[in-house]
Amino acid sequence: MGRQEIQVEAHSSAAPEAVFSIVADGARWPTCTPLGSFTLDRPDADGHEGPGAMRVFSTGPFRTREQVVEVTPPRHFSYVMVSGLPIRNYRADIDLEARPDGTLLHWRAAFEAKVPGTGWLFRSYLKRFLQQSATGIAAAASAD
Repeated sequence: MGRQEIQVEAHSSAAPEAVFSIVADGARWPTCTPLGSFTLDRPDADGHEGPGAMRVFSTGPFRTREQVVEVTPPRHFSYVMVSGLPIRNYRADIDLEARPDGTLLHWRAAFEAKVPGTGWLFRSYLKRFLQQSATGIAAAASAD
């Protein structure tokens, strides 16, 4: 089963710190992405959404659990999907690049399909979903 990779980008007129404040706050995601709801299932040792925190997002029939694995404000945020979709080894990295006119958000994800022959389907769905999410986060930061 082949590894599937996705890359999307979005531009925000906001500074990286403003974009990062949304990226690192799961409670903001349902307000600017296709996600329906958010629950912080387990905070990190400091009570926040840092490394080790478990986040749960629900959208329609899907409920995904994600663990935060890396946080480097205001440049980098990474998470892995623990459960929720028939895929495995899902990891996403969100990198923010300061630009003279704001911030370029790079969102990369990779995974393997559990069911042979379905990787292309999940890649297509997740690419569209991640692009909508990146665009929504960038726009929300610009509007703040």
